[in-house]
Amino acid sequence: MTRIGLWRGRMGYFLGLDIGTTSTIGILIGLPNRVLAIASRPVTLSSRHPGWAEEDPNQWWANVCALVPELLSQVEVTARDVLGIGVTGMLPAVVLLDKAGKLLRPSIQQSDGRCSAEVADFARDIDEADFIRIAANGINQQLVGCKLRWLEKHEPEIFGKIATVFGSYDYINYRLTGERAVEQNWALEAGFVDISTHALSDRLIKLAHIPPEAVPPKIASHGILGRVTAAASAATGLPDGVPVVGGVADLIASAFAAGLTKSGDVLLKFGGSADILVTTEKIAPDPRMFLDYHLITGLYVPNGCMASGGSALNWFAAKFATGEQSAAASAGLTIHQHLDLLAAETPAGADGVHVIPYFLGEKTPIHDPYARGSILGLSFNHGPPHVWRALLESFGYAFRHHIEVLNDMGHATTRYMASDGGSNSRFWMQIVSDILQMPIQRLTGHPGSCLGAAWVAAIGTGATSDWHGVTNFVTQGEVVSPNGSNRALYDAGYRRFRETYGKLTELRKGGH
Repeated sequence: MTRIGLWRGRMGYFLGLDIGTTSTIGILIGLPNRVLAIASRPVTLSSRHPGWAEEDPNQWWANVCALVPELLSQVEVTARDVLGIGVTGMLPAVVLLDKAGKLLRPSIQQSDGRCSAEVADFARDIDEADFIRIAANGINQQLVGCKLRWLEKHEPEIFGKIATVFGSYDYINYRLTGERAVEQNWALEAGFVDISTHALSDRLIKLAHIPPEAVPPKIASHGILGRVTAAASAATGLPDGVPVVGGVADLIASAFAAGLTKSGDVLLKFGGSADILVTTEKIAPDPRMFLDYHLITGLYVPNGCMASGGSALNWFAAKFATGEQSAAASAGLTIHQHLDLLAAETPAGADGVHVIPYFLGEKTPIHDPYARGSILGLSFNHGPPHVWRALLESFGYAFRHHIEVLNDMGHATTRYMASDGGSNSRFWMQIVSDILQMPIQRLTGHPGSCLGAAWVAAIGTGATSDWHGVTNFVTQGEVVSPNGSNRALYDAGYRRFRETYGKLTELRKGGH
């Protein structure tokens, strides 16, 4: 790993790359608050068997090589004006190299669900309470060790050749610099960090049945990993010698850019899945939630990720609201906007319809892969608008469940912000504000995780020392205030939400 020298203090621009599940995105920014260019390339997600989720890291690299010239062509900037590079990506994806540095197989994505048997095996080898105390995360299918145990059992020839285990953005950093490292949050969510020392733990790594040296050194997000090599320069058009920082987890990059910078800040992300992230100074390991490092030293980000969110709304619109498509189009609206207008005519509580939104099982805080979605309380007087409203309310209840757990863990939740596509729905934000009985600050103009990656590069190269400056790129929109008259109704709806899942679970398990 090299140190920065000649680049410090030069005027120029910073490149952020996001190795996402569905696309690779690049951004070029200039200080203090200019977005010069954004471009993206699609990514192919492969599922060769039920529950599998894999991608080709070579496609990520090909996308990077295509994105850099495209970004530079959008503005009057030469490659020599790029003074630093930051890479973000989903985690904890698993990328494997052999001794020669060659890929052994496609990546295994964080959402991959093949290793349920190995999760049980893992739990037999270490007491879960002991593991949580050491690793600060629970035993679940996201752990890299469980995925590696699956490979040991089902692909032993591949497993025997493993020389390096790291993540999606670690791999792109390797292609850019030739250096191997694991960014701190990949290592933490992988289950390889001892939270008491913040160092990689040989004991935890050995639970994956690999030697400790297979996991490269851990690096801070803004630490200088290395410089663009001559080979990477030829492939991307970037000049050799540009500094590359350690990188950053996508959810942390996005939340940081949204303004999640003080203890008690909460970000509600309304994307294809629904996420919640909280800033805190306190480490409180709990199996119900995930834990990540904040980019600012001394802060942490307990967080939850629901298996569905906007994906459930898309499913309902495509399967059960086809008759409304033409009406939406004639009004110049999306189907979601049209359904919002119709659902706004139904009262809070959706006239007795309620939904359990666990259509893909559920991650946090219940970690129940066998949970399923349910629509209850239907009668002949109900139609798509009622179910649509009940769907929106169900995610408000799910967020409230997460907040209840976070508060139980001892974390303050004081200032709420909302981002991603679903936050564009004023109607949905009002419902969530009413259920939480908290004001919610909507954000606009947030380009995503790539912005956080570019800002980390600016920090790491010394172009700025102001972590909070990244918020200059994002505009704060309307504050949605709660309607107090709906408090009692939604308090009762939340109790029903929790009780219904419990009773459905009893039925599934054969209880009475």
